[in-house]
Amino acid sequence: FSSRRRHTRSSSDWSSDVCSSDLSITLIVIAALALWINSRWSAWFHNEAELPYAPQSEPGRVLLTFGDENELSRNISWQYDSIVVPSHVELVDTLSKDTIQIDAQGEIFQSRSGKAAYYVAKLRTLQPDRYYTYRVCNEGKTSSWYSFRTYNQSTRNDYSFMYVGDVQDSINGKANQFFREALQRHPDTEFFVFGGDLTERPTEQRWEETYRGLDSIGQQYPVITVTGNHEYLKYIIRKLERRFSLVFSYYLDSMVGENQVYTLKYNDMQIFCLDSNREFFYLWTQKKWLEEQLKKSNARWKIVVLHHPLYSIKGSMNNLFQRTMFNPLVEEYGVDLVLQGHEHAYARMTAHGENGEAQAPVYTVSHCSPKNYYIEFDKRFDKFGTGSRYYQQIRVHGDTLTMNAYDATTNDLYDAVDIIKDKTGKSRLEDRGKEIPEALIFHSNGGKKEEAFQKRIDEYKQRKGIQ
Repeated sequence: FSSRRRHTRSSSDWSSDVCSSDLSITLIVIAALALWINSRWSAWFHNEAELPYAPQSEPGRVLLTFGDENELSRNISWQYDSIVVPSHVELVDTLSKDTIQIDAQGEIFQSRSGKAAYYVAKLRTLQPDRYYTYRVCNEGKTSSWYSFRTYNQSTRNDYSFMYVGDVQDSINGKANQFFREALQRHPDTEFFVFGGDLTERPTEQRWEETYRGLDSIGQQYPVITVTGNHEYLKYIIRKLERRFSLVFSYYLDSMVGENQVYTLKYNDMQIFCLDSNREFFYLWTQKKWLEEQLKKSNARWKIVVLHHPLYSIKGSMNNLFQRTMFNPLVEEYGVDLVLQGHEHAYARMTAHGENGEAQAPVYTVSHCSPKNYYIEFDKRFDKFGTGSRYYQQIRVHGDTLTMNAYDATTNDLYDAVDIIKDKTGKSRLEDRGKEIPEALIFHSNGGKKEEAFQKRIDEYKQRKGIQ
């Protein structure tokens, strides 16, 4: 009896062991969570330091954008000094030789390390199919003369624009070279659309890089861009500086609350720009805005532009909020093309009907940045590209919208899809890109992540029969 009693444990002893085990597991979980948070803290909350700077001593950093949703509207933004002075744009119609003066509004923006005065002039009386020259003026100082063209509204059945994903140019103006070469190949380009992260970080030194990339281009071709995560300051609730809207000044009038949303009607096409970087409650507001805009749109061609891909190529669980908010509307209201960035590779996905036939919408991910990301090769996608930079020419001609993607380093055609619509609005797709070889460029340095990515590339090549 005494022997059995020595080996019998009370219920309190068992309870103590269980509590001790639970505590150990809890401590391990907390420690692992702390290590993970520490490893991600910089990515979540570190903001690049902004160096002290002086404002522009002459009117400069001139940028031409669209103004409101009307295709003939234009805004001109620029910077000069750190106080607001009387300012205007001198605009010359080269056909009539008339010169008009458009007053500008000025505003001082104080950043973390300096301040500057920003100016915006709104051009709302432009005529179709005209050439204009202009310069910006602050008191007795003026910029250089620049020029731009409007196009004929009434007979437009062939027009195009250029789409560029993330740029983040930090290598001394290489992006500007790419843009110039692309324009030489596509001289019929009428405007530029950027997919966010045009600027590496919201600091004066990074904005200088952005303007260098747009030099001689952003003054002649109207530009629109969506916001990217790199344009935001990182806090628990992200913050976009007003400087962004003062530069891309169409947002000053198009914002819904703090949501940077914008729509442009261009001939029989309409573009819808979203701010996919925001928290859930902001995305919900944008969802309501997008639905209202799509409901009342009578455009034949509808294009949505946002930074975060609705279908991620970095992981199937990525960007779920964005997909939940926006993709049902994309499908319900007949959006033809979704242009995206953020994930620094090229990818294209087409929807499919009940019989497996390819159909709109077409989703693309594209970038023109020095950085390349490790991606997943999701079977839902038709085509990938890694290790290079890309831009896309979007052309509407007759009953067809053509998406041509080019390798920016070679200017070679990399992908091509035609969306063809009949008079009832029903569309069909022709995939011309499937005959163009996929280029999956990657050089491993032997690290674990690199080896894993190389393995994914090899498996994808085997699956697709790529040599």
